[in-house]
Amino acid sequence: MAQGFSLKDQLFNAEKVSFLSDLFLDAEPGFDASAFQAQVMSRLPELELKQRMSWIATCLQQAVPGDLPTVAPVILRSLPPPLDPARSDDDFGDFIFAPLGEWVVAIGLDHVDLSLDVLEELTQRFSMEWAIRPFLNHAPDKVLGRMQDWCTHSSYHVRRLVSEGTRPRLPWGQGIGLGLTDPLPLLDRLHGDPTRYVTRSVANHLNDIAKKDPGLVLGRLDKWRTEARQTAAELEWMTSHTLRGLVKAGHPEAMKMLGYDPDADIAVTIDLSSEARIGEALEFSVDLTGVGKQPVLVDYIIYFQRPAGKTSPKVYKLKQAALNNGRLTLAKRHRLKGDASTFRLIPGAHRLEVQVNGVIRAGVDFELLE
Repeated sequence: MAQGFSLKDQLFNAEKVSFLSDLFLDAEPGFDASAFQAQVMSRLPELELKQRMSWIATCLQQAVPGDLPTVAPVILRSLPPPLDPARSDDDFGDFIFAPLGEWVVAIGLDHVDLSLDVLEELTQRFSMEWAIRPFLNHAPDKVLGRMQDWCTHSSYHVRRLVSEGTRPRLPWGQGIGLGLTDPLPLLDRLHGDPTRYVTRSVANHLNDIAKKDPGLVLGRLDKWRTEARQTAAELEWMTSHTLRGLVKAGHPEAMKMLGYDPDADIAVTIDLSSEARIGEALEFSVDLTGVGKQPVLVDYIIYFQRPAGKTSPKVYKLKQAALNNGRLTLAKRHRLKGDASTFRLIPGAHRLEVQVNGVIRAGVDFELLE
């Protein structure tokens, strides 16, 4: 039977460990490459992805012992050239350098300035967004001060680290003690960045904040619109990406900022079979009726059966469009995956609702069959 795709095996494997080992052998002639590779591979297959990062960091610390002032020159000599500066997006780097950030955290909290120097170089090979967070907790004023300088760094990878590293809800990242408003002066500078890699991070950061304080985010976006430091097209994209969570929740002020009227007089009818089957597709059409050519943002919500008779709603995008002479018809095939590993479908009563400009307009029930 064919094996499924394994991200941990793609990112951390014998070939990657050998590549890293060769870099350190070139940087430090006394480095025992064979012993390092043997130690890493003795446990690597049994470990999950984040555990592999920590284990490789531990092995590096044992292979090149010493405090950060001793080790930092070796780390810096081992690094390959920075990521391609001609690119402007989708260049996250090679995961095999992530353990170097964990190594710096392990031995560098007493040497914050030097640690930040090293992380500045490392993040140009692989994003150090996870490694910077222990330093934000340990010495927030010093790190935020350095980040002010990084906002104008020539490498967009360093500039992105400012926004991504300070996110309130960074995936996989250690929690940080910053207040929601603490990084905003940094975002004020970064939102006008010319690279999508940075502006996407700024938008993701604001989306995190919006989960706790929507008004703060809406106010900041309005301020940036007035300042006009970013191109109109890019700021429009950032606004849409920032507000995606609020849009799913039907937040009326977010809808208005995006140009959709929650109070628009729009009628919706849904054409849907009363039954659907796991492993097939839920097919339905939606008719919208209103006035003129008003813009509409249409989502649909499926209320899935969960154990113990509860239901769980999931919101999906359907269409951003405009009425045509007061009418719009949309059709959708939603695949009901029976083999998904993250969300198991349960037969029984389900419900489909259609949301237009953040307001539920219509709903129908259907039975999900095995």
